[in-house]
Amino acid sequence: MTQSPHLVNQVDTEIAEFLASREPILASIGDELTSFTNFSRYLLSGGKRFRARFCIAGWSATAEAGSRAEENALVRLSAALEVFHAAALVHDDIIDKSDTRRGMPAAHRRFASLHVDGGYVGDPDAFGSASAILMGDLLLGWSDELVDSALDSLSSREAATLTRAEFNRMRTEVTLGQYLDILEENAWPTVPETDTLARAERVMTYKSAKYSVEAPLALGALLGGATAAQLDSLRAFGLPLGLAFQLRDDVLGVFGDTEVTGKPSGDDLREGKRTVLVALARQTMTPDERAHFDGALGNPALTGDQIVSLQQIIRSSGALDRAESTIASYTEEALSALHAASLQPAAVAELHDLARKLTDRTS
Repeated sequence: MTQSPHLVNQVDTEIAEFLASREPILASIGDELTSFTNFSRYLLSGGKRFRARFCIAGWSATAEAGSRAEENALVRLSAALEVFHAAALVHDDIIDKSDTRRGMPAAHRRFASLHVDGGYVGDPDAFGSASAILMGDLLLGWSDELVDSALDSLSSREAATLTRAEFNRMRTEVTLGQYLDILEENAWPTVPETDTLARAERVMTYKSAKYSVEAPLALGALLGGATAAQLDSLRAFGLPLGLAFQLRDDVLGVFGDTEVTGKPSGDDLREGKRTVLVALARQTMTPDERAHFDGALGNPALTGDQIVSLQQIIRSSGALDRAESTIASYTEEALSALHAASLQPAAVAELHDLARKLTDRTS
């Protein structure tokens, strides 16, 4: 079964219609609550819909035939993934104290501006963070509503049960992966140097890689009743591709062009991200170089010149070249698993194209 472009387009329609359906509920409580749907609509209007695309591709790769009802359920499940992703972005920006998202104010900054423009009392930043936490929670709840609606319409109760279990596991893994990320930023001085790379890879796996590619593929496949062998093949493709995707993101977080990424250059350095890229760089530094690097990493007041200096240290360490080589290796592993799998040929071509877009991107 080929992936029809209209299914991807319908995800946008599903999200728009869902948000519109929630506006009367919020308005019935108070006119002040329109900010939640307005800000959600803005956040969900951007992005490349990679998670939705992988969900649809997982279904297309394994389903022999699909009814109209099953297609509708697939679109709704894909929309749920995008809403879940939006919730994760809102919370992530608060945790990272990141003021921008896709070149525009992050949700907590939008709420802070609402505080200032309204002439409210108290701390605008505290108001912004608290309000955005609630917005993220609301989006999480809404993603669950979409999942329930999608699965309730399936004729196969087994497919519905397995799909729900996969979604629940994904939600648990990404939440705990986020905690592990916070932990590494704070606990790194207590971690043996020999363990830092493995711990950074663990964060990369659970915070991003699995929920960005592997889980969406599995969700689409499970909804369509994939065999165990097909599911294993998609996971063998999805996990290394997700790792390549996140490592590419780590590189962009240090070296990306602001005009392209929508984030300040070197933002991950100011935030003190203990990524795989950083772990690779620290491996080849002398103790004195490592002490200097660690003293600068995580300083939110880093100047442009200091960012350039840290970027040069990472380049000189060989970490950037090693990261690029690892991205290529993960991608090759993923593509080898994909082409060895027993999946629908047209969907294999689609997944091959998505893999290249995910790992060759500049933003």
